[in-house]
Amino acid sequence: MTLESGRRRTLRAGLLALVLLGAGAALAGAQEVPGKPEPGPIKMGIEPWLGYGQWHIADKKGLFAAQGLDDVEVVNFNTDADINAALAAGQLQAGNIATHTAMNFIANGLPIKIVALLDVSKTADAILTDGSATDIAGLKGKQVAYEEGTTSDILLNYALAAHGMTITDIEKVPMPASDAGAALIARQVPAAVTYEPYLTLAMQQDPKVKMIYSAGEDPGLVSDVFVVRDEFLKERPGAVAALLRAWDAALADYKADTAGGRAIIAEAVGAKPDELATAFDGVVYYSMQDNAAELPGAFTTKIVPDVEAAAVKAGILAGPVDMSGAIDARFVDAVGK
Repeated sequence: MTLESGRRRTLRAGLLALVLLGAGAALAGAQEVPGKPEPGPIKMGIEPWLGYGQWHIADKKGLFAAQGLDDVEVVNFNTDADINAALAAGQLQAGNIATHTAMNFIANGLPIKIVALLDVSKTADAILTDGSATDIAGLKGKQVAYEEGTTSDILLNYALAAHGMTITDIEKVPMPASDAGAALIARQVPAAVTYEPYLTLAMQQDPKVKMIYSAGEDPGLVSDVFVVRDEFLKERPGAVAALLRAWDAALADYKADTAGGRAIIAEAVGAKPDELATAFDGVVYYSMQDNAAELPGAFTTKIVPDVEAAAVKAGILAGPVDMSGAIDARFVDAVGK
C-alpha cells in the first residue's frame, strides 16, 4: 500500500522523471567530470548505520588514497540532527543522509545535490515490540519510542497509515534511534522504531522482542543518498568522482571478502560481527553501475514520490518538493560506465 493512488503516483513520477533527467542533461553539458581528483581535504559526515558501511571499508583499506584522495576525514555523528546541522553549516563537504532528509534540505534551499543512491533498507529498519503487540493495530494507545524527523518517523507513520491509523493513535516517546532499542529491552516502552545494528542487538538480548513491521513493506521508503554541497561540486568535481570510485572499490572488496568487510563495518558501528550475522541481509548496497540505471529509473519514478508522500504524512515535509535540478547524475554516469 502506498500513500498515493497508483495512477496519481505514476503520473507525478513520469513528470518528475522528465524534469530530473532534463536537469541532469543540462548539468552534464555544463561541466565535464575530471578523471583525477583535485587536491585538498574532504570532510564527510556519517552515522552508525550499516548502509554506510562501504565508507568504513574504504577508510580502513586505504581505498581513498588508491583513488588519489590524500585527506578524507570520515566524521561520525550519533543523530540525524547533528549531521544535518553540520552539513547545513558547511562544516562538511559531503554527507550520507536519508532520502527524505535530502528532500527536506532541498525544499529549504540548502545548496546540495544528490549524486548517488547508496542503500535501500528492507528489514534493517523496523518496528519492534516487547510481545504485547503482535501487529500494528496492537500499537493503539501504547507508548512507542522513536526519533522524530527521521527514517524511523517516516516508517512509523507509513505503517500506521497502512493500517488505517495515525500518529495520534499511539503515545509518542521521542528519543534517538540508537536508544530506542535499549529502552524497549529495559521495559521502559512496549514498542520502539530503530535500525540495525540496534534491531538485532535488541532481539538477541531479549527473546520476547519481536519485529512486527519493516521497511521491506515498501522497498526504498527507507533509503540513503550521498549528497555534496554545490560549491564543492563546482570546485572539485574530480574529487567527487574519486569518492564514488572509492565506494565502488569498497563494495567490490566487500563482495570478494564479505566476512572481512562485515567485520570492519561491525567494529565501526560498535558491534561484533556475530551479533550482526543476519542484519546485513536487510540492506541492499548500490554500485555506481546500479546507480546509472537507478537514479533516472526507480529512484526518480518510485522512491522519491513514495518518500515525499510519507514524509508529508509524517509532517517532516510541509508539502511537495521541487526536485528539478536536485540530482546530479554526471558522477555515477562517469564512474559507472
